[in-house]
Amino acid sequence: MKDLTHLISQEDLIRRRAEFKKVFFYRICGAGMGPAAVLMKQFGLQVEGADSAFYPPMSTYLETTGIPLHKLEDATPEFLKKYDLIVVGNSLSGKSEQARMIEKLGVPFTSFPAALGALVLKERQVIGICGTHGKTTTTFFMTQLLENLGEDPGYLVGGTIEGRDPARLGTGKYFPIEGDEYDSGYFHKISKFRLYELKHMILTSLEFDHADIFESVEKIEDEFRDVLPKLPGQVVMDLEYPSAKKLWNEYRGKTPAKGWIDYGPGAAAGPHAVETFEQGSRFRLSLNGTQETFETSAVGMHNVLNLSGCLLFLHSEGFAVDQLKVAAKQMGMVKRRQEVRGSYKGATVIDDFAHHPRAITVTIDAIKARFPGRRVVTVFEPVSATARSSVFQDEFRDSLAASEVVIIAKPDLATTALGGSDLDGQRLAREITQRHGKASACVSTLAPLREQIDQHVKSGDVLLILSNRTCLGLWESDFVDALH
Repeated sequence: MKDLTHLISQEDLIRRRAEFKKVFFYRICGAGMGPAAVLMKQFGLQVEGADSAFYPPMSTYLETTGIPLHKLEDATPEFLKKYDLIVVGNSLSGKSEQARMIEKLGVPFTSFPAALGALVLKERQVIGICGTHGKTTTTFFMTQLLENLGEDPGYLVGGTIEGRDPARLGTGKYFPIEGDEYDSGYFHKISKFRLYELKHMILTSLEFDHADIFESVEKIEDEFRDVLPKLPGQVVMDLEYPSAKKLWNEYRGKTPAKGWIDYGPGAAAGPHAVETFEQGSRFRLSLNGTQETFETSAVGMHNVLNLSGCLLFLHSEGFAVDQLKVAAKQMGMVKRRQEVRGSYKGATVIDDFAHHPRAITVTIDAIKARFPGRRVVTVFEPVSATARSSVFQDEFRDSLAASEVVIIAKPDLATTALGGSDLDGQRLAREITQRHGKASACVSTLAPLREQIDQHVKSGDVLLILSNRTCLGLWESDFVDALH
């Protein structure tokens, strides 16, 4: 039975933050835990951590920071009692003996979003980049724009970036952060962005996802209903999504926020007249009633939308149009977002993270705009709890059929979606062929996946691999060695 007596509240964390000098991260190798630990160390706290296993890239990243790392079994009650605060990773089950041990220590404990918000971000202009799609890319775009404008932002990006750490404290007032809607800990069953002490929000999109923790899109809307009434700064929303429009209508003009800005193809602000090419895009935004043309290296309508939300925010914060035009020209991408990995049998191989029907649609559209006239062979591995459930059975069929060939790489892994059944991969492949006339197959292991790729891929094609893991081990196989 849980004992949350020593779970410290957000209010007490903020009120007593000068007391917390020595902080221990329990399960430090999580995708959010590691960067949060680094930010706290950069902030001046004494930080250490433990985990059951240490694997690259997180292990090598942490080692470069000088944070002392321990084996989980060495984090005994006697060892942990010397710390002022224990930050508990979301991977720790609330039913585990380790959870009971932490609860009984008498040491205050919390989740990493709560600790980060209260101890590090409280005084910063935190820009929460939220939504179902595009959070990681948009957070990185905002970070780069601020840097190109001469600012020194802090940031936390939930992805791997070539030549750059996923988090940095910075010295400037702005702090873009990926506002994940997934929950924060077994004792904090609320979205991470609710604890980051946001001052501003960009909502890129809002539709159903994370079927393992949310029963409906209305439950996700409720997470935003906690934050929107409290935001003192700018609120920027793409109203193409009914849930986003619902929140806009509920809260616009009724909160302390100093500005509400809507964007999207149907919005007055734009983006409009979008053109996208192999090496970039051109589009217009309406700023102060004037149509302004922007050019960028970012490719595809979805990336133009991601960038537009950032530009509209920055313009509302007083940055000049001419400065913004220069700042937007060169945008680096997060790894596994339309990342060209090489060529295979004369086909361009692209690695992408898309695992939601709408994300798949916009990704394939962007690939076709980037490589006009070329056949697209798509390999899709449904791995997330939502993707491997039947929730989007028909939507996947229709989004994937924009490719000329579809290979479903379905792992033998049951969904954890609430009340959901498993995605039927064989039916998905069959209906892509029957309804859309596209060649399609479903495989569940690496060898037949390689056979399908070899059977269908031709020189001049684009081989688009959509997976947020290893794609049945493809990215850990000798396939990688065969790329040129």
